[in-house]
Amino acid sequence: MKDEDLKVVANNKKARHDYFIEKIYEAGLVLKGTEVKSIRQGRVNLKESYVIVKDGEIFVFGMHVSPYKEGNIFNEDPLRTRKLLLNKSEIRRISQEVKLAGATVVPLRLYFKNGRAKLEIALAKGKKLYDKRESQREKDIKRSIDRKYKI
Repeated sequence: MKDEDLKVVANNKKARHDYFIEKIYEAGLVLKGTEVKSIRQGRVNLKESYVIVKDGEIFVFGMHVSPYKEGNIFNEDPLRTRKLLLNKSEIRRISQEVKLAGATVVPLRLYFKNGRAKLEIALAKGKKLYDKRESQREKDIKRSIDRKYKI
């Protein structure tokens, strides 16, 4: 089996800070016009984006793809809603988790895999403020231990 060509374009670090990640899915994106070229240049922001399941389809809102500089009239709206491509069973499973368990679907990272744009989304539960503090404390402790034993 050949190695996968994986080029990460954007990460959503805030999602891992604000949520407990439970299950991760890989979804394709429906893109128009010059959006692919703009994404290849890394001109995309996932920070304020979120995912919604609607009528058996799944969409990402708030993902900002800056207009391609040489695209002029062919550029799309930077904040337009983009459809995600998943299997029907995966969409059904995500929809049930959101309805029954009160989970949230958040985008984690955008990357190119074998030349195709993919969005990694996750089922997540929100963290409380004390959970965030605890996570930060654990990171600090781990960092200090690593520094101690590095020498």
